[in-house]
Amino acid sequence: MASKDSNKSTLFVGGLDEQVTPQVLHAAFIPFGDITQIEIPSDPTSNAPHRGFGFVEFDLAVDAQAAQDNMHLSELFGRTIKVNLAKPGKGGPGGLRSGPEKAIWADEDWLKENVMGDDSHLSSAQDQDQAP
Repeated sequence: MASKDSNKSTLFVGGLDEQVTPQVLHAAFIPFGDITQIEIPSDPTSNAPHRGFGFVEFDLAVDAQAAQDNMHLSELFGRTIKVNLAKPGKGGPGGLRSGPEKAIWADEDWLKENVMGDDSHLSSAQDQDQAP
């Protein structure tokens, strides 16, 4: 029996038409195995129903691989979709990416180094260069 590994059982599906819903993705991918979750991130910056991509998580990695092999570069609602293993990310259900938890500039160390001109990292680098 194949082991459950969410990194290898979650597929990224790109190039989705606006008409595609989670129900459509479910119907398209269910022939390959049990699906545990489908997510199509919305696009808050436009009137489009979603951002043109989604994630399909299978119960088994072998099912995800079969779906990828059969669905990559296939056509859905007149558009060619791309299906690949999703890259592991932070947070989100099932290990799906949900974006950064906070903006990089909210980190005080980043601000010191990049905005406020903290050169303390430079002096330690120079010391290493001058070492015999």
